[in-house]
Amino acid sequence: MVKRTRKEAARLDEAARAGWLYYCAGNTQDEIAQKLGVSRPTAQRLVSAAVSEGLVKVRLDHPITHCMELGKAICEKYGLANCDVVPTDPSAPEAMFGMAQAAATYLERALQSSDPKIIALGTGRAMRAMVDEIGRIDGSHHKIVSLVGTIAHDGAASFYDAVTDLADRTRAPHYPLPIPVIIEDPKMRERMQKQPPMDNILKLAREADIRFIGVGHLGDDAPLHIDGFITRDELTSLRQSGAIGEVISWSFDEDGNILDHPVNHCVTSAPAVQPATNTIAVAKGAKKVAAIRGAMRGKLISTLITDEATAEALLR
Repeated sequence: MVKRTRKEAARLDEAARAGWLYYCAGNTQDEIAQKLGVSRPTAQRLVSAAVSEGLVKVRLDHPITHCMELGKAICEKYGLANCDVVPTDPSAPEAMFGMAQAAATYLERALQSSDPKIIALGTGRAMRAMVDEIGRIDGSHHKIVSLVGTIAHDGAASFYDAVTDLADRTRAPHYPLPIPVIIEDPKMRERMQKQPPMDNILKLAREADIRFIGVGHLGDDAPLHIDGFITRDELTSLRQSGAIGEVISWSFDEDGNILDHPVNHCVTSAPAVQPATNTIAVAKGAKKVAAIRGAMRGKLISTLITDEATAEALLR
């Protein structure tokens, strides 16, 4: 967590007060200025700071008819339990805003359960964005588990690991998978997964009450390759074998079948569950349409959170 100076902390306190007065209490900026003893321009800057610093989370609590119709059609076509579709921002088609909030709603529901839950997370930008929407909450009776290795080949921690961040926000015990996503020797993988604490972490992952994952594509700029987990030759080999996407690093074909391929033999992630139950995928984008379609066909996911443009492409 970033350590702030007293001056910065005091400014954030003022911004939080201004944000609460504006968004929760419904005060005007003139009223906020009067209550905080500052000028109106300062009050305006404090309210803006509350948003830019992430102190204010905005969610639209109204169903948008077209999005609902798309979600219903996808559920019927692919046999999903749920599909949440959010509007597409034409000026920022790759932005996660909207989808992150929708995913956070599912995550908050699990965290607010009085019954202990095992909550399992994949990795990636979508997972980080979802967790960023979660406020401080007492989830100490739950367990947060990683579905994917959290370190690179050189030992560096994954930039997109969301498990530790979520645990920090909830005070829940967390179980990162302290192993590279892919290792070179399948026999070594098998030995490592049988050793403590790996065996216990993978057991928790298999027993998870709810799973949150992304869906990756296997194009030329596939994350598995760009992030250094597989070589260009391995990516080419996967595609020649019919691979079109991956979930928690397991590559699959257009029907969602996990491939019997040397790369998959070296994946250290928790097994992909088929048919999936309570497995929520957060994914969108033209590059991922084929992969998302395959994941749904293969029952690798049970719920999809996506945007309008992707949903429309999935129904064509």
